[in-house]
Amino acid sequence: MIGNVEERAHHLRTRVRYGQRRLRRLSRTATLGGIFLSFLKIGATGFGGGLAVIAQIRHLAVHKRDWFTEHEFAEAFALAQSLPGTNAGNIVAYIGLRLRGWRGAAVALGAFILPSTLLMVLLAILYRHLRQLPDTERLFHGLNAAVVALIVVTAWRMGQRTLNRRWQWAIAILSCLAVVILSATIIEIILGAGLIGIYIDSFAERRWQRWRRIRRRAAARRAYLAEVESKNFVGGYLTRALADERVRLAQERAQLEADIHDTTAPELFDDDEADATDEAVRPIERGARGPKLRAVGVLAVAMPILAKLGLLIALSAIFLRIGAVTFGGGFVMVPLIKAEVVDNHHWLTSQEFADATALGQVTPGPVLITATFIGYRVAGTLGALVATVSVFLPAFLMTLAAGSSLRRFRANRQVQAFLRGVTPAVTGLLVAAAWSIGRAGIHTWMGVTLAIIAALVLLRFRLNALWVLLGAGALRLLLGFVFG
Repeated sequence: MIGNVEERAHHLRTRVRYGQRRLRRLSRTATLGGIFLSFLKIGATGFGGGLAVIAQIRHLAVHKRDWFTEHEFAEAFALAQSLPGTNAGNIVAYIGLRLRGWRGAAVALGAFILPSTLLMVLLAILYRHLRQLPDTERLFHGLNAAVVALIVVTAWRMGQRTLNRRWQWAIAILSCLAVVILSATIIEIILGAGLIGIYIDSFAERRWQRWRRIRRRAAARRAYLAEVESKNFVGGYLTRALADERVRLAQERAQLEADIHDTTAPELFDDDEADATDEAVRPIERGARGPKLRAVGVLAVAMPILAKLGLLIALSAIFLRIGAVTFGGGFVMVPLIKAEVVDNHHWLTSQEFADATALGQVTPGPVLITATFIGYRVAGTLGALVATVSVFLPAFLMTLAAGSSLRRFRANRQVQAFLRGVTPAVTGLLVAAAWSIGRAGIHTWMGVTLAIIAALVLLRFRLNALWVLLGAGALRLLLGFVFG
């Protein structure tokens, strides 16, 4: 009897262990449903953005699900940094691509941005009511100050890693000034900086190295001549052999100086800028015959639909363009979006745009989700959907293209040279973004003080950005009660 009980217990333990192993094996098997639920959870809890979310993705893919090794995840992170869009979104799409192809990439990215999209739509619906509540304006002023500090700290940390040479500092400073003073678009900045990177990698650095080699040889030759003269000059007279040697060396020196002059002469190539032509809008001829009242009625019904369609097309075109050039993360898009939706189209005020950026930081997920708020304010729920899809679509397609040939993409010399020029420009664009948000959202000495305190806290303690944002908002409310 006892033996039967022990046998049954042993059999039960064996089945439990087998069941546990089977569950672990199933959890590591990447199904579309499993991918969706895994990244849905990260999208709902990934507050703070940046490295905080990437750390959660790494824990899921490497340790919890065993989908990637450490080396494979490092390659995914390097690829994500080389593409436009947010690093977290690019990594999520690449993991889905590796696991289940393009369907897995679409499911993973969709699940990752779904919670923040829904939350941002809800906040956009309640925004007008929130602004009417007492002391809400003070809360948003505190959030805006913390956002400015977060952008400045991000630019500082990125600059420490990327600004190592004088030409990189020059690109960063010129990029910032071009946006702040000349209102240049990010497309112009990115393309210009990338072409400069290609030129420096292909021509300038090689010429500079050759010029330095020639200078070193010339300096060594001059030192040799001085040594020869000091040893062979006796009583003010030279021997015939030494005089001949001096003539020969003088000729070589002249030739070297001529070579240096030839190699240092810059060659300037002016790029031909093609004039952009607007596409002519041709009126649609309607051949329908009928009563005039019927035609007027059809036109009255069609006009709002066509106006809404045109608005959605304009919104999609703006965010497609922004999503294709936002190297370095979501903060880089701030000056371009502000120029489009505030300055050009006047869809939002400067204060509303600053609030939208702050809400993009408070919600989970990537900062680019600010596009959802703007889309809803411009064209309702459909506009929010169009703006969200448009801003993430370019980076998603580039991740599919580059992820399928990762090694060739990373080994391409021209691509890496382009990115070498873009990286310092991103630092300058981040500073321009901080300036843009600061002008719109910080109006008092209290806001400037909060921004400085938030920056010092971020630099000193490296806290999660969410807690710094909420702390700045709460502190601004408290200071409002004290000082009014």
